[in-house]
Amino acid sequence: MFQSPASRIDAKLAVVFHSLGLPAHLARVQPSDRPELGDLQCNGALGGARDLRRAPRLIAEDIASCLRGDPAFASVEVAGPGFVNLRLSTAFLAACGADMVADERLGIVDEGRGRLVILDFGGPNVAKPLHVGHLRSLVLGESLRRIHTALGWRTHADAHLGDWGLQMGMLSAAIRHRAPELAYFQPEAGQSYPANPPVSLQELEQLYPEAAAACRADPERMAEARADTAALQAGDPGLLALWHALRALSLEAQVADFRELGIVFDALDGESDVRDAIAPLVERLLASGTARQSDGALVVDVVDPGDTHEVPPLLLAKSDGAALYATTDLATLEARATMAGLARVVYVVDQRQALHFAQVFRVAEKAGIAPGVELLHAGFGTVNGRDGKPFKTRDGGVAKLTDLLDEAVERAAVRIGESGHGAGLDDGGRRTLARQVGIGAVKFADLSGDRLSGYVFDADRLVAFEGRTGPYLQYACVRLRSLLDKAAASTVGPVVPVVDEERDLLLSCLGFAGTVSEAGRQLQPGILAEYAFGVAQRFSRFYAACAVIGEPDASIRASRLGLCVLTRRVLEKSLDLLGVDVPPRM
Repeated sequence: MFQSPASRIDAKLAVVFHSLGLPAHLARVQPSDRPELGDLQCNGALGGARDLRRAPRLIAEDIASCLRGDPAFASVEVAGPGFVNLRLSTAFLAACGADMVADERLGIVDEGRGRLVILDFGGPNVAKPLHVGHLRSLVLGESLRRIHTALGWRTHADAHLGDWGLQMGMLSAAIRHRAPELAYFQPEAGQSYPANPPVSLQELEQLYPEAAAACRADPERMAEARADTAALQAGDPGLLALWHALRALSLEAQVADFRELGIVFDALDGESDVRDAIAPLVERLLASGTARQSDGALVVDVVDPGDTHEVPPLLLAKSDGAALYATTDLATLEARATMAGLARVVYVVDQRQALHFAQVFRVAEKAGIAPGVELLHAGFGTVNGRDGKPFKTRDGGVAKLTDLLDEAVERAAVRIGESGHGAGLDDGGRRTLARQVGIGAVKFADLSGDRLSGYVFDADRLVAFEGRTGPYLQYACVRLRSLLDKAAASTVGPVVPVVDEERDLLLSCLGFAGTVSEAGRQLQPGILAEYAFGVAQRFSRFYAACAVIGEPDASIRASRLGLCVLTRRVLEKSLDLLGVDVPPRM
């Protein structure tokens, strides 16, 4: 089984540290802070100085003396107050490379061991089109689903639709004002209701902002909307029929958007799916003393003695009995806890909801809901315009997701035409290429960097074929495919790096499995995105400095082809885990 260079060296250090009486947890290496001094460095001597009551430099010399002569190292040197710098030998790197090439998983460790993780992301509201705010949740959630799958988890992706809240009451009230004669508002015993919605999708998308504005401006309209929401949740047959029709209409459009982005869901469950479980849950929490009455509402105290900031009680139910997001989240978690092997639930939701999830997680622990299940909130920042503020349309409205994607695809088509990429493709092929490049550019930009930070959506910059962009990585993959296709008749051999550019590229590829593991541990696809960009950069330097097909020495040519094969596998798998498609041609 493949082991990364770092893990192999850690094993060697463990033996040395034991022999020197140093704490075992210090026997670790990390990438060198100064690559000119070594590939890896060990800082354990600094941490062990207190235990041994010796100068860290002297301890480092002892560690280095034990490691010198090991064929894994080309050099072992001590620097500064006690850093041990390790330069790996060519033979050691070649052996690691051979093991990685032979491993179908490219060294990715089975950390999940078949345990189940639920990824709750997307979270669109019924009756509203997907907007730019949904982009990050969808793209991050899909990448985290793929990363967990690669790490050996069983994954269950759930969009968790917002389909049971106040927006449904706003819409029914607005439709009643438009057409009070509709059957939904005149229920009779045994009456059947029309299955088709009373509005088109376009009308529905226009109706919601109008209804929301009317409720904000008129307290009577808001009261009507709240009354409709409570009646719907109580089972009013006419409002339920209208809700079913509007939900189906909205969901059809949203599923098309998911498909366009390559997002895969195992379930499209909604808040409504747990509506019958809410009342029993609230009653149990009240009976057990977990919840208490407060001014007619029900709340749960979640403050912790160690809190450094105010954490208010969680509002479980309003005085009118209407369900809240927190209530449905708890009921949904209780339902999910019955799924076999559930070990983790990851909520990929805007960071501005951090307090909400902190409250929900504390209530779940207090109430014994999903005991032993790890609950994680993977928050994220906003998509911003060039002014640094949340992205809006030119008239100041919320930008629809389809409009943002279309803009990226249009800019990609222009850039492809200007650069000469896609030459030889027919019109259909160029349109497909523009879509792959444009959407890939949006995804890569969204995933790059720390997810907690916002980023600026600048379509021209995102679709550039140079710099830290999706198209740059896509083109590196296509160039590797083309090179290997041309060399199809040539012998591919084991990778034995000769020059620095080969060595740097091989070392970078060998870090793939550890990077995937770290991205999964931190729920940060940006770690993988940054890594993939680094591999692509090193490949470009290698390709510029080293002949491959034209190399006259057969053994060197075979080694370099082997390195190209490994690099292609690493880059394509990295992009796949990020959800970015690689076009067949560019």
